[in-house]
Parts: sequence; structure tokens; C-alpha cells
Amino acid sequence: MASIEKLPMLAEGYERLTADLKALREERPRIVDAIEEARAHGDLSENAEYHAAKERQGQVEATIADLEDKISRAQIIDPASLSGDKVIFGATVTLLDDDEKPVRYQIVGPYEADAKVGRISYNSPLGKALIGRRVDDEIEVTVPSGDKFYLVRNIEFI
Repeated sequence: MASIEKLPMLAEGYERLTADLKALREERPRIVDAIEEARAHGDLSENAEYHAAKERQGQVEATIADLEDKISRAQIIDPASLSGDKVIFGATVTLLDDDEKPVRYQIVGPYEADAKVGRISYNSPLGKALIGRRVDDEIEVTVPSGDKFYLVRNIEFI
């Protein structure tokens, strides 16, 4: 039997997934009510409200199944409990780019990633390049805008 792949994530990512799941479960009865109301209008073949409600029901059920799967495989990691001299999941890494300008990223799961706030997925090109690196390691990563070069300046677990 195949092993179930764990999904590493921070506690706040887990909380966001469970909140999304709860909201969708609460939406289920409203969708059923909308379907019943639309069904009461008669001919279903030309009933746009009925078709829209059924489509929304399908989307919600698929999203619920996806969220339940992710939550069941979640492995919650607290970066503050980690240590070491290598970049691993949860580490906050300060890099120097080509212009010696510091940039800072935390390595997180794919569902928590948001580069605008300094969180990149361990599956992203930069995330993959950083995993296992140490302070003063130089890395090269190919991104859509071309090749980028970085120097690992600092690794923190905060």
C-alpha cells in the first residue's frame, strides 16, 4: 500500500485551511435551499438559477474534499522549535541578491506561499534551490525573468 504523503505547513496555514473548510460546510445548506427554490420555479432545462446552484454545489463539494484531504495529511511544524545550520522547511532566510540588496523569505508549504509577504514554497524554484544550503552558500536559480544569483547571508528559525 502506498504511503500517504504528509503536507508540511505552519500552524496558521492549518488554521486557515480549517476555517475555509468550516465556511464551506456552513454554505452547504444554503446551496440546497437555493436548489430547492429554483426547482420550485418549474422547467429545469431553462432554469439558470437551478443550473448555477447545482454548479456551485459541485464546486463546493470538490473544494471540501480537497481541503479534507490536505487537512488529513497536514504535518504542522513550529519553526521556533527547529534549529540547525541548514535551510529547511520553516526557516527564515536572508539572502543578498546581485546588487547586494538583502531579501528575506520564509520557507513554507505551497498553500501558505505569498512572495509579497516574504513566504515562498519549498516547491518553488527558489525554495528548492535554498533547501539544504548553509550561510555563505551561493545559489543560482532560474526564474521566469531569467537567472538570479543569491548569497545566503543568514538562517533563522523564528
